[in-house]
Amino acid sequence: MSKFTKAEKSWMMYDWADSAYFLIIVTAIFPIYYKEVADNAGVLGANSTAYLGYTISIATFILALLGPILGTIADYKGMKDKFFTFFFVIGVISTLALFFVPDDNWLLLLIIYTLTTLGARGANVFYDAYIVDVTSRDRLDELSARGYALGYIGSTIPFIVCIAIILTAQMGIIPLSTSAASRTTFLITAIWWLAFTIPMLRNVKQQYGVQREPRVVVNSFKRLAQTFKEIRQYRTIFLFLIAYFFYIDGVGTIISMSTAYGTDLGLSATDLIIALLAVQIVAAPFSIVYGKLANRFGVKKMLYTGIVIYMIVCVYAMFLKTIADFWILAMLVATSQGGIQALSRSYFAHIVPKEKSNEFFGFYTIFGRFAAVSGPFLVGVITQLTGSSAFGVASLIVLFAIGLVVLMFVPWTAARNATADLDNTLEKSL
Repeated sequence: MSKFTKAEKSWMMYDWADSAYFLIIVTAIFPIYYKEVADNAGVLGANSTAYLGYTISIATFILALLGPILGTIADYKGMKDKFFTFFFVIGVISTLALFFVPDDNWLLLLIIYTLTTLGARGANVFYDAYIVDVTSRDRLDELSARGYALGYIGSTIPFIVCIAIILTAQMGIIPLSTSAASRTTFLITAIWWLAFTIPMLRNVKQQYGVQREPRVVVNSFKRLAQTFKEIRQYRTIFLFLIAYFFYIDGVGTIISMSTAYGTDLGLSATDLIIALLAVQIVAAPFSIVYGKLANRFGVKKMLYTGIVIYMIVCVYAMFLKTIADFWILAMLVATSQGGIQALSRSYFAHIVPKEKSNEFFGFYTIFGRFAAVSGPFLVGVITQLTGSSAFGVASLIVLFAIGLVVLMFVPWTAARNATADLDNTLEKSL
């Protein structure tokens, strides 16, 4: 990483820091622990799953509504730093608070989990937007890809430690109950997240923004309304967001429902954890590969590649019969999971004006969050109609196909030139 500046390295390290939260709290350990707590409290399994789903939906809806509003306010000079720090602190403190929740209080667990989600995903709105502050346009793709790669590696390390603590507690090797061991993983996650965010807080500062003015909140709403009025001027940006909505919906659905697929094939919890680790490990180098290939062949071509690979995954899912098939599917996903997310972020950074990056990354968050709703719904409907989860997964090919077609109509060259002109005008005025 010697060729990267201190600001670039510090920005990438935040992916290393907060990815532990998304793997340990969102994906792996917390959901299992919550189900055990709810079960011990006498909550029916179907109800506890529904409550978790409602919690995620509520947090998603709040973030989707607040994203562009907060982003617009954060575009004022000096505000991005404050907003990022605010949400980061909420995320870390609430994750730490999970450690102190009694193991029979499932409701308090969900309330605090909501705060962790708001903190983590809220901070990410501003973290993503910081990319235009820390690097030049010709380095966006590689930097974003490297960040995702570090995220996969950074999440794997504490995850292995956490799994080791839980397993040794279950075997009686260490004097902890399984519940205490699970809660300890929340403490580890908070400490990891906090420790590796320090470089970001020290070395990454907002460079671009609009001048502060009186009545910040009122004028932010006016600027947001003005953006909607000038939507034709930003046609390229919103056309990309539509494409992103569809294909990232498919990506997110496959990620979030992967354990269900594995369970249907008879994989044990241990098998699923091993498969999840393997995906993290394989995805890291492939994220870097996507970034390097994007510099050579162009971002759009690599996004096309990722979407096509996911379409192959959807087709292959129809023939899924054995655990070996599941592993092949998992490795296919791993080759493109990080790359398609990283290049989507850098592509968007390419086409948005720097001085309005927070506002537009707020929209980016909206499209990404609401996309997490329709995919699982589509899979659920098709699975019920056909009686096969394989056909449910295969139906996601429709989302990838729509995303691919819409992406073809995004005028990359024109967008890049227009945005460069806006940036040059801004820089001359500073």
